[in-house]
Amino acid sequence: MILHPAVLALLIASVLISAMVLFASFHASHILKHWDRESGSELQLQLERNTYLISTLLAYALLFQLLSLALLVYVADTLHVQIAGAMCAVGTFNANSLGYPALALKIGNFLFAGLWLILNFADARGYDYPLIRAKYSLLLVLALPIYLESLLVWRFFFGLKGDVITSCCGSLFSTGQGTVSSELAGLPPLPTAGAFYLGAFLTLALWLWFLRGRGRGYALAIVAGLTFLAGVAATISYFAPTFYELPHHHCPFCLLQAEYHHLGYLLYATLFGGAVAGMGCGVLAPFHGIPSLSATLPWLQRRLALLCLLCYGLFTLIVTLRVLTSDFRLFS
Repeated sequence: MILHPAVLALLIASVLISAMVLFASFHASHILKHWDRESGSELQLQLERNTYLISTLLAYALLFQLLSLALLVYVADTLHVQIAGAMCAVGTFNANSLGYPALALKIGNFLFAGLWLILNFADARGYDYPLIRAKYSLLLVLALPIYLESLLVWRFFFGLKGDVITSCCGSLFSTGQGTVSSELAGLPPLPTAGAFYLGAFLTLALWLWFLRGRGRGYALAIVAGLTFLAGVAATISYFAPTFYELPHHHCPFCLLQAEYHHLGYLLYATLFGGAVAGMGCGVLAPFHGIPSLSATLPWLQRRLALLCLLCYGLFTLIVTLRVLTSDFRLFS
């Protein structure tokens, strides 16, 4: 399995991303230690030249990090046909003990990488590098999880054995198993879906608040994060069974398969995109008082709020149309 082209691409990408982050972290720690914007020394000029290189390098590395989440899930879904007992990506990730920790780290790193890219974009709009310390401090926090994720991904794929019988999604997402997945599958469908719809409505309300020039972004960040969690829970407990028209089939990964037109990729892209955009507003909120960002920051936050609204709105539209057009009902 290790010679599968998609697996090789994922492993090579993880090494390259880790190498670029390691290189950038070394220079970032040096920049944080010696940075003095008021100084005109030769060292400060060298640091300012280095920050262009590091920011560009990291922008590409973390963009690849975002894309690698979709690649990891795609690879796991592709490999399930070679693993006994697996019906979708669930079985592949469950084939050894490192699959789900690697996926969890990949998801967390996706969110942090997206927030770093937002910080970097805002910093590039200021003439005096206003967010240099914030973004490089975040990078040093992000570096260790990225290294650990790369290690887990390598060990996960090298540990995959086709003759090991794994669990299918039907058993993993069945209620009463005492696991996180079974607890999510057992959530009451109506209240869980209602929590997501409430989050989507609050996102719309906060976007309108931003249009009126009010709000700093903290509220939207909190709502976006909670709506993301509610969207994942509602997908498992209610929306997924509605797509499958099977009351006991709660697997969120089967939506990625051709049988369902790979719709899951679009659904999860909107959820993750809305979460990053909404939380990005909160990440930028503490920097409102910086003069060089006084014109750029409100504009950027409004765009992020709009992107969050569009992402969650598209997700809401897709799942609502399915609920309204399907004859299947999970509850009476």
